[in-house]
Amino acid sequence: MKTHLKKIMLVVTLAFTIGSCSSDNDDNASGSSRDVKYEVTGNFTGKLSTTYMEKGGNALSEDINALPWVKEFTAEPKSSGATISAGGYGGVDGQTITVKMYVGGKIVNELTAKANSDGIVTASLTAHVFPI
Repeated sequence: MKTHLKKIMLVVTLAFTIGSCSSDNDDNASGSSRDVKYEVTGNFTGKLSTTYMEKGGNALSEDINALPWVKEFTAEPKSSGATISAGGYGGVDGQTITVKMYVGGKIVNELTAKANSDGIVTASLTAHVFPI
């Protein structure tokens, strides 16, 4: 189950990244910063993992051993954007995770998801595309 969940999250993350053709409007508070921070918080007690775009623009999967979980980096010039998804199994119906993405110190995307009756939760953020 864990392997299947990671594969699903990777496919979803890549689909959002490929499908995202443009960034937010030009008055985006994050400006041209490439400082990225991902954050996963909540009360989910099951097994969690995340898939995210790392500083070089590649997708990485990582187990989340405890909440809150944070990853910070400065994206390299070859990286076109940032995105993250998180999910898990073995939780309790109604438990939550909140996934946040900061660029330049400002929240650019956030989503809270609840575990379903099977104790499964997933949250995938739309990609943030860096200005050219």
